[in-house]
Amino acid sequence: MKLAPARELLDAAVSGGYALGAFNFSNLEFLQAIVEAAGDTDTPVILATSEGAVKYAGLDNIVALARAAAARCPVPLCLHLDHGQNMDLIRACIAAGYTSVMIDASDLPFTENVEKTAAVVRLARPRGVSVEAELGRLVGIEDSVRVEERDAVLVDPAEAGEFVRRTGVDSLAPAVGTAHGAFKFKGDPRLDLARLEQVREATRGLPLVLHGASSVPTEVLKACRAAGVELPGAKGVPADQLRAAVRAGVAKVNTDTDLRLTFLAAVRSTIVGRPGEFDPRRYLGPGRDAVQALVRERIRFLRRAS
Repeated sequence: MKLAPARELLDAAVSGGYALGAFNFSNLEFLQAIVEAAGDTDTPVILATSEGAVKYAGLDNIVALARAAAARCPVPLCLHLDHGQNMDLIRACIAAGYTSVMIDASDLPFTENVEKTAAVVRLARPRGVSVEAELGRLVGIEDSVRVEERDAVLVDPAEAGEFVRRTGVDSLAPAVGTAHGAFKFKGDPRLDLARLEQVREATRGLPLVLHGASSVPTEVLKACRAAGVELPGAKGVPADQLRAAVRAGVAKVNTDTDLRLTFLAAVRSTIVGRPGEFDPRRYLGPGRDAVQALVRERIRFLRRAS
């Protein structure tokens, strides 16, 4: 099976009332874990790579690994560039065989974001490559933040509708209160779900994307602590808010931090428990298995979230 465009998979998710998982990888073990979990659950997934991952693993290596995985996987896979900002790299990914790219120009003024995003759409569309964009800035919402401050960083639903009309993007990541990493919230976790629903209405059902959606599960933090990793104050997006986000129109949920923490805990635990082990397969393998179990659980959660 060939790698599939993201829009094809996301449209099916919207029609089916569920969300797809987008999982980041930068090495073989993470890729194997994600793809095996997709096969286990008979559910397509989006294989996401950051610009840093491409620099680390090599563009040709990533594409070759993803194509090999797609050839043997019983369900469709999409290869996606996450948070692309370098136009030369975006062009290279499109030419190399990525089936989806994200142009993140959210740090630019609205008009410049529109222009840069539309330029990427013009590059990608002839090759059948899907394009994702972002509006607003990804910062966790705190109870102490004033309304005007919150409105300054979160997506404006009216702008979202205009942005989609002027760019022709295939999906949109609206900032509604999440943040990247393991420390998303200082206060109680809170997404602006009303704003998310307004964005869905303004964009007429376009597939929406939730970035910074790792949940930082309690059991993962416990495993990290047991392995000697301390992350005081780590906090992710609660399950009930993820469900509500899917019901409000999110069709793609990005997960990265949860995978990293899970892998780290398993690898460190194995190394500590086997101080004489020097075969990398013996300690990377348990990390891969732990990530596969987590991805499998997340996929099933997103399938039934609606």
